Amino acid sequence: MVAPVPETFEIERHKAAMVRTELSKPVRLAIESGILTQDTTFFDYGCGHGGDVRRLGKKGYICGSWDPYYQPDCPLTRSDIVNLGYIINVIENPNERRQAMINAWELTTQVLIVSAQVLIDDRNSGQIAYGDGIITRRNTFQKYYQQEELKIYIDQVLEVDAIPLDLGIFFVFRDEAKAQSFRASRFRSRLSPPRIVLNSKRFEDYQEILAPLMAFVAERGRMPSTTELTNIPEILAEFGHLRRAFQMILQVTQQEEWDAIADKRREDLLVYIALSQFGKRPKFSHFSEVVQNDIKGLFGTYRDACTAADLMLASVGNLQLIAKCCQQSTIGKHLPNALYVHVSALERLNPLLRLYEGCASRTIGRLHGTTLIKFHTNKAKISYLFYPEFDPNPHPTLHTAMQIDLQNLHVVYREYESSENPPILHRKETFVTPDYPLYEKFAKLTRQEEERGLLDNTKTIGTLKGWEQCLAENLSEIQGYSLRWRKDADPYRVKILKNARLQRIKKSGNKEE
Repeated sequence: MVAPVPETFEIERHKAAMVRTELSKPVRLAIESGILTQDTTFFDYGCGHGGDVRRLGKKGYICGSWDPYYQPDCPLTRSDIVNLGYIINVIENPNERRQAMINAWELTTQVLIVSAQVLIDDRNSGQIAYGDGIITRRNTFQKYYQQEELKIYIDQVLEVDAIPLDLGIFFVFRDEAKAQSFRASRFRSRLSPPRIVLNSKRFEDYQEILAPLMAFVAERGRMPSTTELTNIPEILAEFGHLRRAFQMILQVTQQEEWDAIADKRREDLLVYIALSQFGKRPKFSHFSEVVQNDIKGLFGTYRDACTAADLMLASVGNLQLIAKCCQQSTIGKHLPNALYVHVSALERLNPLLRLYEGCASRTIGRLHGTTLIKFHTNKAKISYLFYPEFDPNPHPTLHTAMQIDLQNLHVVYREYESSENPPILHRKETFVTPDYPLYEKFAKLTRQEEERGLLDNTKTIGTLKGWEQCLAENLSEIQGYSLRWRKDADPYRVKILKNARLQRIKKSGNKEE
C-alpha cells in the first residue's frame, strides 16, 4: 500500500535536479554518435544545475541553457541540438509535461534529445501515489515509463518517429533524410578495402588518382555517380570512363573481394529497409542522395529492395528458423537454449539473425555499452549484456543485463554492479571472431585452464565466488592472461596437480605450451 497524499502538499520539482560529476549519458551518446560536435550549437532545456553546459563549454562547444528554477532569466535560444534531459518524468501535470516537450522541439533545428526514467526498483517503499506517477521522499514527482510507452508518447506528442539510443534515451530528427541516414548508419558493417595482390607498374603510375575511387567502392559497395567524388574529372580525363578506371583496379585486386563488399552492403540495406516496416516506411525521396544511390546501385529500384526486405522480414517470425540459424552459426558461443555473440561479431552473423536483433534494437534500443548479445532459441527474446572489463579482465563480471521480449516488447533490466557474487565469463574466444585483437590471448588462457581442469564444473564456476573457490582449490592464480601456480601453495599438492595436468595433456593430444 502506498501512503496517502497529504492535503497540503507541494511538489518541489527543482529538488529532482542531479548534481553530476561528468556529462550526462544522453549528452555523451550525442557526442559518441556524431550528432553533437563543436560545429553544432547546443541548448539544454531544463538544465538543472547546468553541469552539462559547463563541461561542454570548457571543451569548446557552443552552448546555452535555461531552467525554470535555477536559470529562469536565461534566454531560450534556437539551437541545432536541444537536450530535454530527464525533464518530462519530473513534471506532475500531464499538460505541462506535454508542453515542455513541444517547447523544446520548437527550439530544435536538427535533433532533439529526449530522455526519461524508465524503471524503478520498488514503487511501494514509503512512496506516495500521485497522478500517473509517484512522489518521492524528497517531495519530487517521478513518472517511470516503460521503454515502448516512452517512444509512443514522444511520437504522438511531436508526430515523429523517435530513434531509441538506449534505455530511456531517444533522438528526434527535424530532417527526415538525416534521420534515415542515421538509422542506416547503425546497420552498416565495418569492411576493409580489398588487398592489392599483384604488382603493376601501370597501376602504380595511376594509384594516387585511383585511390579515392577504390575507397568509395570499398565503403559503398557500388560505383559512384559523377557528383560523389571530387576527382571524377581527373579520372575521366585519364580513362574516359569510371568502369575502365575500375578495370585497372581489378588487375591488382581480386574480384571476389569486391563482390563480397557489395553483398555485405546489400545485406546491410536489406536489414535496414526491413526494419523500417516497423514504423512508417520512408518514401524514396526521404533518403539522402547517397542512400538513394546505394539503393539504385545495389538493387536497381526501391520497390525491388522493399520486396526483398519484406521477404526476409516475414521469416523473422519463425522461431524455429531463428533457432536453426543460431545452431548453425559458426560465430558465437552455443548453449542448449541460446547463442551468445560479442557485439563486434554481430555484423558477421546470418542476415536473418541481424534482422532479428534489429527488431529489438530499433524498437527498444540496444543497451549502451553492450558487450554480448544473447539470442534465446527457445523463446522470442534478445538479451543485451554489459561486461565493462571484457578486454582487460580475463574473467570479467556482468555489470548490467537487459532482456527484451519480442512478442510484447516487455523489458527486464538488472544491475549486478553491487552484487557480491555476479555472473562471470569463461572461454572468451568463443564469443568473438578469430580476427578479434585479443583472440589468441583469450584462447591460450582457455587451453591452460582446460589442462588444469578448471573449466570442468560449469555449474559452480559461473559466478565470481565459485570461480575464486575453484582457483583456490587448484592452487592457481591468474596474472594478466597467464595461469600460474600460487607461490604459497604446498609443493606436494602442486606436484599431484601437475601430474594430473600432464595426464590431461597426454589424453587430449595437445602439446604442452
